[in-house]
Amino acid sequence: MSLSSHLQELRKRHETLSNEVEVAQRSPATDDLQITALKKQKLKIKEEIERLSLSPAG
Repeated sequence: MSLSSHLQELRKRHETLSNEVEVAQRSPATDDLQITALKKQKLKIKEEIERLSLSPAG
């Protein structure tokens, strides 16, 4: 998998998690621990995207 396709997949996953967080926050049945876990996953992906975007290609 090329770096650009890997980044594209990470961005898709980040967007999916963003949508999941929004839905979870609007749902009274979702507890805070679930929302926190989703946010942590989202942050990890964002950090990975940034790390890969800043690293020199090679």
